[in-house]
Amino acid sequence: MTQVAPRIGRRIDLPVAGGGWRTVELAEPRQWAEHPGPYRSRVAFAAAHVAADPWGENVPGAPAAVDWDATLAFRRHLFSYGLGVAEAMDTAQRNMGLDWVAVQELVRRSAEQARTDGARIAAGAGTDHRTDLTSIDGVIAAYSEQVEFVEGTGAQVILMASRQLAALASGPDDYLRVYDELLRQVREPVILHWLGEAFDPQLRGYWGSTDIPAATATFLQLVESHAAKVDGVKVSLLSAEHEIGLRAALPAGVRLYTGDDFNYPELIRGDGTHHSDALLGAFSAIAPAASAALAALDDGDVHRYDAELAPTLALSRHVFAAPTFYYKTGIAFLAWLCGHQPGFTMVGGLQSARSIVHLAEAFALANDARLVPDPERAAEKFRGLLAVAGATR
Repeated sequence: MTQVAPRIGRRIDLPVAGGGWRTVELAEPRQWAEHPGPYRSRVAFAAAHVAADPWGENVPGAPAAVDWDATLAFRRHLFSYGLGVAEAMDTAQRNMGLDWVAVQELVRRSAEQARTDGARIAAGAGTDHRTDLTSIDGVIAAYSEQVEFVEGTGAQVILMASRQLAALASGPDDYLRVYDELLRQVREPVILHWLGEAFDPQLRGYWGSTDIPAATATFLQLVESHAAKVDGVKVSLLSAEHEIGLRAALPAGVRLYTGDDFNYPELIRGDGTHHSDALLGAFSAIAPAASAALAALDDGDVHRYDAELAPTLALSRHVFAAPTFYYKTGIAFLAWLCGHQPGFTMVGGLQSARSIVHLAEAFALANDARLVPDPERAAEKFRGLLAVAGATR
């Protein structure tokens, strides 16, 4: 009887904390169905990362050198699963390596790609191009400049939280003054962005208070005053309880786009009365599974929705583990493993922000979720990274 030769490379040894190893069996890749159109039941954006140019001088403090071909190909990948792209946000290393010159080029190129693909795009407008601001009037002027730019590309505006405003504001009234002026200026409804300090410690006390109920009251006051100019609010406080309360208090017609990468399955599913839509960095990493889950919701199949997202949650919680603001490293790492960019490099050298043990666990969890399209090739690449890191047996 002829014996079948065993498949080579169907397992990988991964390092664990303390110097040990574990063996992981490579899962069979799943053939995920594409879904190039939008979903009926939810609006979903993936906050996308940028692929660094492997030949670029992408070291800490240097201007960003972007691999535009890989970066735009990744957006086409997201569009093919029915996801809109939230562009030039913190996932794209805004305030962590992506400078204003690169932001402008990124938004221009991505907006053009979205038009070509008939997909939805929104892009961040902030104040990060002006680190010399000394007044609230200066903050308004800086915001206005970026808003005008984003509107000019045809992308929807996301009013990002501003480090400069957080540093200069003396209380809630300053926040209301800035956002009142901006919302009077914008041509189309925007997405308001409330990024918690877990994602950016410099945003501590945003909306004028470190007391979350007080900050929420200010935020709601703003939204209620300008509901016609607010498509939705994107909240990233990593508190499902807070989000559930906030979305129930929003004016009719204003969406809550969850930014909770720890609790998104239950928040998007909803409680029977209210639900959250999505604007998530995690969706950048789990796009095929997110697509399958949203398609299930469109079919009214909540059990299948739960089953599709359940394997992704451990991966997302690991990628976004404290210090959460380094989650971008995991997003880029997974894109490299899955063949969406040529190398594991990042603008600003941020690929160094997570340990080899952390990345090994991300590999294992992505494998468990069957999100790796070519597991053997991914294992080969990761073995090379382990060798470079000195993690060998």
